[in-house]
Amino acid sequence: MQNSKKIIWIILDSVGIGALPDAERYGDVGSNTLTHIAEALPALQLPMLNGMGLYHLVPAFMEREKTNPDKPCYWARMAESSIGKDTITGHWEFTGIQTDEPFPTFPEGFPQELIAQLEQATGVSFLGNEVASGTEIIARLGAEHIRTGKPILYTSADSVLQIAAHEEIISVPELYRICECARNLTRTGPYKVGRVIARPFIGSEGAFVRTANRHDYALHVPENNLLHDLLNQHIPVYAIGKIGDIYAGTSFTKAEPSKSNDDGMEKTFALYQTLCQEHKGGLIYTNLVDFDMKYGHRRDTKGYGEALAQFDAQLKTLTEIIDDDTVMIITADHGCDPGFSGTDHTREYRTFVFPPLITAACCHASWADWSRACCSSVRAQRSPSCGYRPDR
Repeated sequence: MQNSKKIIWIILDSVGIGALPDAERYGDVGSNTLTHIAEALPALQLPMLNGMGLYHLVPAFMEREKTNPDKPCYWARMAESSIGKDTITGHWEFTGIQTDEPFPTFPEGFPQELIAQLEQATGVSFLGNEVASGTEIIARLGAEHIRTGKPILYTSADSVLQIAAHEEIISVPELYRICECARNLTRTGPYKVGRVIARPFIGSEGAFVRTANRHDYALHVPENNLLHDLLNQHIPVYAIGKIGDIYAGTSFTKAEPSKSNDDGMEKTFALYQTLCQEHKGGLIYTNLVDFDMKYGHRRDTKGYGEALAQFDAQLKTLTEIIDDDTVMIITADHGCDPGFSGTDHTREYRTFVFPPLITAACCHASWADWSRACCSSVRAQRSPSCGYRPDR
């Protein structure tokens, strides 16, 4: 008999819910993404999320609208066991991979040794090589980039090497080639960054805008993980948004990039309806990156709140069509508090909403351990070495 069990797993990228006990080592004491948004926007209404129980974790929502869901669910805060506060460690832990050492960061920019290797491999020289906000550095160096043709290289508090270029100066395929060279040089050793990211943009001086042609080149994910367990038991895994990039293009039956939160949700709806019509099962794994990329890093509290309200409306539609063979899970990979200082991610608890079917999640020590419960909901066997720690 064909397995029609389905999981819709939605990552609200950066929607944290309070500083973790070890936030001090990251400079993030006092961060709380959802609480600061709620306090800054007293008119913000998230009736679906609130009806599911958000107000238990964010008291500022206590007196706001609540729409009770048709199916029962639970809310929880979950702590990250892995070291770090970046996309890779957050998503890898979801699937059973716990990292005990952080990926390297470069607060003074990348060493000249690496820059020289990169220039030799790509045949181009670079502007920047500093820690910067992506929108700020293209505003500051974009005109020089257009004049010289040199791409802009920068990093952040996360383990990333980012390269930005205007699409009319360096074509998107050429930018991807440069980033692939950078990834090949940083797969091992002291420069083993978690991600290399292509950051294309368009526009003119004073009005540069990043495009949806972003592409992430992540480290290869260890094969001993939840997604491989599902695939090995012939349970399809579908990636939507930047999920495919985060897992280096592996571990999926099919991966579809998205241009925005709305596009990601539309693709999630369409894929889910197709699975229902064809009486098929599997995991739909969706990342909604706009919360982080467009609003968290830019410290745009108003925009962040509006994006949450838009998702809440889409969530209502989704809950109206899911069937009894479907488990829906909503969580986040880290925080990026728009009400906090700086422009970087914040070390926070993650929001976590889930159905009674997997209440055992509350008894697990980490996301790495919790993946057993996720597998069981689609009748898959999780490998016994859950909690794999990659060799650095």
